[in-house]
Amino acid sequence: MRKFLYFIPLLLILSSCGEYNKVLKSKDVDYRFDYAKRAFDERKFAQAATVLETIYTPLRGTANGEEALFLLAMSYFENKDYLNSGLYFKTYYSRYPRGKFTELARFYSGYGYYLDSPDPQLDQEPTRKAIEELQGFIDFYPESDRVSIAQNAIFEMQDKLTLKELQNAQLYYNLGNFMGNNYEAAIITAQNALKDYPYSKYREDFELLILKSKYQEARLSVEEKRAERYRDVIDEYYSYTNNFPDTKNRREADNIYEIARRHAQE
Repeated sequence: MRKFLYFIPLLLILSSCGEYNKVLKSKDVDYRFDYAKRAFDERKFAQAATVLETIYTPLRGTANGEEALFLLAMSYFENKDYLNSGLYFKTYYSRYPRGKFTELARFYSGYGYYLDSPDPQLDQEPTRKAIEELQGFIDFYPESDRVSIAQNAIFEMQDKLTLKELQNAQLYYNLGNFMGNNYEAAIITAQNALKDYPYSKYREDFELLILKSKYQEARLSVEEKRAERYRDVIDEYYSYTNNFPDTKNRREADNIYEIARRHAQE
């Protein structure tokens, strides 16, 4: 009896595999669609996606065409293949702009890219796609109960993009005068980031980096430009300390100011 019980799960697996292979060979589109729906409900997402890939086009224009395309996208999403899920979600809401699942398709399209967003030091194309898709979802469905989720994801990804720009600006600063004036590149990178993301949590880091970069530029300037550039440092110091009066970097900023003030008067 005990040995028989051990065989039951194995028999179920073999039976399931047998039906899956039968479905793949079948020319009955409705039968394959029914199996794909059952596979999805049983969380066999890879099987569901494989079957739906073969039938969503033949089903187009039929009563099941819309659901088949959405289930295909959801199968990839649940299988954590966010690139393919995003492509099919976009295909769905482009093909069915007022469809039964359009709101969900727009949301999951962006949310999948959000889940696939890489670390800041890597290419951020999925992050930008996520922001674009989720913002489109918010624009189309401002009353949706998923708006707050989309907004929080957008804020998180904007911080990630900002952090990448901060890392780039810091790299320029660290390079100093190696093969050119990298301090100027640090300033431009930081200033552009502040324009693009004015409410970033890294705003102070950017402003401090601008102050330090301008100080280094002034320190290394030719004599005829030095006083003017130190005055620019002083202006930047006042901007920074006015924006962040309680900064933990006050001593460093004050030291820069004192040096700049002495040299600006020379």
